[in-house]
Amino acid sequence: METKSDIRKQIYKKRKACTEEQIRQWSLRITEKVTALSQFRSAERLMVYADYNHEVVTRYIIEEAWKKDKEVAVPKVSGKDMDFILLKDFSQLKPGYYGIPEPEEGETANWDEALMIMPGVAFDRKNHRVGYGGGFYDRFLEKHPLIRTVAVAFDFQILDQVPTEPTDIFPQIIITEKEELYLK
Repeated sequence: METKSDIRKQIYKKRKACTEEQIRQWSLRITEKVTALSQFRSAERLMVYADYNHEVVTRYIIEEAWKKDKEVAVPKVSGKDMDFILLKDFSQLKPGYYGIPEPEEGETANWDEALMIMPGVAFDRKNHRVGYGGGFYDRFLEKHPLIRTVAVAFDFQILDQVPTEPTDIFPQIIITEKEELYLK
């Protein structure tokens, strides 16, 4: 099996090769699928990453949440921890940790229950996830076990198998432009 490092390099290369239009079209398809989920429709609060560097564009999901009067929070990294800050407007987002958009300031969302839309580099059909290597989502979700999780990814990010570690927390649902995978 490939190492997480090798998988990251392989997926970054594929993402970089995608056109802006491909990213936009696939992201819109993924948004349609996410917003059709009963988990999305019933959620009052969403924790959503701010996309960066050819990830699935989350702006569309956030806009749909706002249209339905849902509260939205996005991550902000502080040292080894990640908090979620209420997002009222996209103008709050500035380049932060590794250039990833995050709010410079704002109210911390201390939610025990919410629907989280999470990123990842690669996944497999058992909902295993290779993240970016910081462990932020695993540590956050370990402290917030009631938060439901949906990972969004492009189809090429689904691999036959990815390496896992005991500390990994797997998303309950993975949505790509082509399919939905549910944790068994």
